[in-house]
Amino acid sequence: MREAEPNKLCVIIVSDTDANRLMGRLVENGLPATKIGSTGGFLRRGNATIISGVEGMAVDTVAEIVREECHARKEFVPVQTLPFLGDGGFSAEPVEVRVGGAIMFVLDVERFIRT
Repeated sequence: MREAEPNKLCVIIVSDTDANRLMGRLVENGLPATKIGSTGGFLRRGNATIISGVEGMAVDTVAEIVREECHARKEFVPVQTLPFLGDGGFSAEPVEVRVGGAIMFVLDVERFIRT
């Protein structure tokens, strides 16, 4: 029997805090996953980009696992660490920002080659 080829590529950007837990859940569910280290732009914190090539029917399963494992939360960060507010003239009080959560892109796979 021939193994099904992926026709969708899920690209998931998550915080380092959630990445290992998400990877574990994807693998537990028999979904392929590769983690690539990346850095976020807004807070310049470590992120991970997880890619998973799946059949179209599995995209909803991937999305549900992402929703279960990657929750947005609020943190207080020093105003000096924010790229657009750290130039003085602003209060030294920490600012509450939203962190965590995930962004998931689903792309069509035009061609899949395994060597």
